[in-house]
Amino acid sequence: MPKVGMEPIRRAALLQATIDEIGAAGNLDVTVSAIAKRAGMSSALAHHYFGGKDQIFLAAMRHILRVYGQEVGHALRAAKDPQSRIEAVIHAGFSSGNFQPEVIAAWLNFYVLAQRSQEAHRLLRVYQRRLHSNLMHELRLLIGARAPDAAVRIAALIDGIYLRQGLARDSAGQGRANDQVLALLAMELKGGTT
Repeated sequence: MPKVGMEPIRRAALLQATIDEIGAAGNLDVTVSAIAKRAGMSSALAHHYFGGKDQIFLAAMRHILRVYGQEVGHALRAAKDPQSRIEAVIHAGFSSGNFQPEVIAAWLNFYVLAQRSQEAHRLLRVYQRRLHSNLMHELRLLIGARAPDAAVRIAALIDGIYLRQGLARDSAGQGRANDQVLALLAMELKGGTT
């Protein structure tokens, strides 16, 4: 007899276990069995809720993107002007919840999976479009016609910092990451890049 109300709790535990397992392994060479064991349940239950390994990983990435989107939304609501809204998007990307080693490892592997999985590629494109849109809206107000190129450079630096941080596998980069992207933003606003 299934326990009423346990499905959301078990799903959340499996998603966190997936992120933690990938973070520990540093790659997608993890098994559903290892994920389930970390979550304290059987692999049959993990398969029941999500299907195979790619599906559970995609669900974990959707969870990461949902958390990221909520943080961006919260930060944008608190910001009062275009520059502070761009800074809010940058800070949300490097918040302690989004810029932790396990989440960064999941992002690295998400990029790899997007090379062979249409669903992962689609999900990555959704993230990229939202980031670009958030940056473009405010940059247009501040720098007009230079906004599209500036948005591409800022988004590329954000993604690049995630990749570098994932490969470095150290936890000291959060403040530096913010500072680097904010420095690029300052240059873009002054018209210092071409």
